[in-house]
Amino acid sequence: MRNLILLPFLLLLLGCSNKAGDSYFTAQKASAYFREMEEICNRDNGSLWGKNLYGPVMLVERSTRRIYANQPDSEGLLKEKDGIYTGLYPNELITMYAPAIYGGTLYAMVPVPNEANEKRITSWMIHVLFHCMQISNGSKHLIFNHTNMDEDETRLWMKLEWKALKKAVNSTGTERNTAIRDALVFRCTSREFYSQYSDESNMFETYEGLATFTDFRLNSSTDEEYKTRLTEFLEWIYNMPSYASLYGNITGALYASLLYDAGYNLQNIQTGSVDLGKLVCEVYKIELPHICRDVAGSLALCYDLPVIMTEEKERMSAIQERLHKLTATFTDRAVVYLELEDPSFDFEPEDSQPVDSLGTLYNSMRVSDNWGKLAVDKGGCLVSGNFRFLRVTAKGFRTEKNRISGEGWNLMLNNGWELVKVESNYFLRHILPITGYAGYKP
Repeated sequence: MRNLILLPFLLLLLGCSNKAGDSYFTAQKASAYFREMEEICNRDNGSLWGKNLYGPVMLVERSTRRIYANQPDSEGLLKEKDGIYTGLYPNELITMYAPAIYGGTLYAMVPVPNEANEKRITSWMIHVLFHCMQISNGSKHLIFNHTNMDEDETRLWMKLEWKALKKAVNSTGTERNTAIRDALVFRCTSREFYSQYSDESNMFETYEGLATFTDFRLNSSTDEEYKTRLTEFLEWIYNMPSYASLYGNITGALYASLLYDAGYNLQNIQTGSVDLGKLVCEVYKIELPHICRDVAGSLALCYDLPVIMTEEKERMSAIQERLHKLTATFTDRAVVYLELEDPSFDFEPEDSQPVDSLGTLYNSMRVSDNWGKLAVDKGGCLVSGNFRFLRVTAKGFRTEKNRISGEGWNLMLNNGWELVKVESNYFLRHILPITGYAGYKP
């Protein structure tokens, strides 16, 4: 499936060391967050999805690798003290906001954020617990990176759809139905031009969008608080230079909100291939034109089309200026090429930017693969569009046995792998066994 990455959901990049260090986070703090999370789940008690979302959660500090869990693992790896189960998360594994099996138990893993974002912990726990429920129901955990969503025309229709959906969520009656119709016209117009991406978009919106909706709904005391959270999240994503890794989170949540307001039983959504927009169209009995693009242009004028076009022009100007400087590092100068076999990624979506046919540029990232573990902290790395290759700069290249580093990155190679120099670049390869001498036995 195009531009679909296995594991994990979006994230902050900090160091990955197994050395213990100072941290603001404590077992007492973890216990308080676990109690709050349990209260939120019990307050809902399955009314939204037919099942209480409460379950095993592990909070993991990236710097110390320390685990704080609310429940024991099946293999007894974690040690209990005062109701909190602790241990060390393996250094070779990547921390992520995603379901993770540890000690034979499926946990909702939440990396501990920096202190300034501490209050987001409860929200993330609910989000990932919802993913755990999805996995228990047979889904797979996926992260989506749809680079087509950063094409000029696609972004334009996406912004128009969001503006109409925002109006629909915050209105009622005829005004709401009209706004829903407009949103669906913009949605269908985009899909008339890019029909090959519809199935992946549906999966993205049902997987991440429903998790976002659940997180905001369960963590809000009133409808007004919920709408404020949703609107702030929409505005944050709207202003992002790239929609590739995030658009499904907010689009799915907006359509789920409309279904919820109409009294639709969300438990009827059984598969990830459901088109939430089509479902909203049916529930609200919206009639659409046979060919939506015939009317989309005139409707767009009601949703600040000139403003959107100016925004996009300014965005492209800023991106081109920045990318021109950065991509030269990976196209005109010496680089290290790493072939990706079975990668897991840890990155912040706002730190990524598609670069035409070259792939996607990530300002910082963690990658774990069969060959070892790469940490990019500055200077960036370029991942090919098919997620088969990764490049980092060869500037400052240094090697000490299986520990290799360059300007802004560090690589720990597993046994059986090496980097070889070909002209000015470096390439990753398996270490081949020595053959062709007497006594060799394969």
